[in-house]
Parts: sequence; structure tokens; C-alpha cells
Amino acid sequence: MSRVSERLNPRSRGIDAKTIAEVLEIINGEDSRVAGAVASQLAEVERAVELTVSTLRGGGRVFLVGAGTSGRLCVLEAAEIPPTYGLPSENFQAVIAGGHEAVFRSVEAAEDEAEDAEEDLAHLGLGKADLVVGVSASGFTPYVLGAVEYARSLGAHTVGVTNNEDAPLSGLVDVAIEAMVGPEVVAGSTRMKAGTSQKMVLNMMTTAAMVKLGLVHDGYMVGVQASNRKLVDRSIEMLTEITGVDKTEAENHLIAAEGDVRVAILLASTDMTPDEARASLKGWVSLREILERRGAKT
Repeated sequence: MSRVSERLNPRSRGIDAKTIAEVLEIINGEDSRVAGAVASQLAEVERAVELTVSTLRGGGRVFLVGAGTSGRLCVLEAAEIPPTYGLPSENFQAVIAGGHEAVFRSVEAAEDEAEDAEEDLAHLGLGKADLVVGVSASGFTPYVLGAVEYARSLGAHTVGVTNNEDAPLSGLVDVAIEAMVGPEVVAGSTRMKAGTSQKMVLNMMTTAAMVKLGLVHDGYMVGVQASNRKLVDRSIEMLTEITGVDKTEAENHLIAAEGDVRVAILLASTDMTPDEARASLKGWVSLREILERRGAKT
């Protein structure tokens, strides 16, 4: 099977004889194709978001699995969820071929071992209630295929993110996202357009899921936990803009809420106590739903 992600890009012919400005124009022109390729897959991304939401609502975890660049993008995505949305790190976990060392330097041979993926996921206690998202530009990576096959054997749901049509990965998963970005400026260097598309897809999946789980309100990251000065300042600003209280009152509510912005918003907008506010938010209930039930401004 011909892998589009590894073909020579005809627009790159003679690139080594061009000026720096011309090289940059070629790269930028190719990058501009990525958003359209991702847009063509929105229906599949929507299905992936639905699986993510149902997995988390059901008490399951989401495992993002990849090798090389794809694996590092999985690590980046999983690492950003706790500080941005206040979720425990267990909810989204990255699994990269080659383990911790592969995050910082290339461990190329690690991607060839499908059995290692099963071992890594078994060690993490993968179960039927969990979701495995396999990310592979080619869609042929043995480590990623092994992860998906193991997940299927347990009855867990699976999503595949790739940059080739009808790749083996797509045939193994419940939802196949195929962002056809075409050949790279440097043939086979899938850290470029393919990697950009994967980052976009992962961003969309996690962000949309967090929105539907009530951790975003009017575009504000209300799930954030105010754990440092920067986040405290950001949280106070959100409180003033969302509820209309002044800065001093916002800070007092945030202290009473022990840094939980959603609880602080409820304290500023209703007559709820901190314990009542925390209890009302259990079970992935959105702020908007609680505020509307209480007759407060949303």
C-alpha cells in the first residue's frame, strides 16, 4: 500500500536551490493545507469526542498512544489536561513507545514492538471501561496497532488518528480519523504537517470533551485549579467577568472555594455554601445547568 505521508512532495523539487524566503513560502503553503484536511474529518472527530465524554462519565480513562512525534504529542496533550481543567492525571494518560526516555530523544526501534504496547497498557490496568486513542501518521506503526488490538480484546473502545487512507489502524478502530495532509515538504518527515494535524485533532477532542463535561463556561477554563499566582490572578479575572463582582469579593470567594473556580462562581452567584456548591458539581454537571436551576444569571 502506498503511504501518502511518505511520498515525495512535487512542490519540494529543487527546494535545496531556493532562497530561504522561498523555502519558507513552500513550508507555509503546505501548512495552510492542514486545517482543511482536519475539517474534512469533523464528523469522525465528533464521534471520538462522544466516546471520550461517555468514557469519562462512565468512570473510565483515556489513553493516548503513539510512537516518535505522535507519542510526544500524546504526552503533551495528556500533560496539559490537569492544569487546564483540574482533572486528575489519571483521566488522560499518554503511552509512548520506548517509555520516558522516548519523550526526550529518539528511540526509533521501540515502535516496531507491538507486544510492548500490550505490556505497557496491561501495566496501567487498561480495562473495558477505558478508551484507547492510537496516533500514527502512517497508520502502520506496530506499537500503536498492538495497543489498539489489545484494547479491542478487552472490549474497550478505540479511536485511530492517522494521515493515510485505509491504513491498518483505521480498520481496527471504532472511529477512524484520517487527516489527509499529503506528502511533507521533506519526504517522510511527519513531524511537520502530519504532526500539526494530529495536534489539532487531539486539541479538538480533549477541548470539546471538556466543554461537554462542564469544565468550560462561555469560553472560560472554569475547571482550572488556582494553584499558583498566575492561575490565581486568572481565576479572579474570570470571576469578575463572569459574575460581575469586584476583585476583592472575587478573591474572597476563591479563598472560600479553596481555589476551585466553579465553586467560587456558584458562591458569587447563588446563596449556596461551599459544601453545597461542591456537591452540586458532582457527576459532571455544568455550571450553566446549576445556575439556570437556581435562577441565576448565566
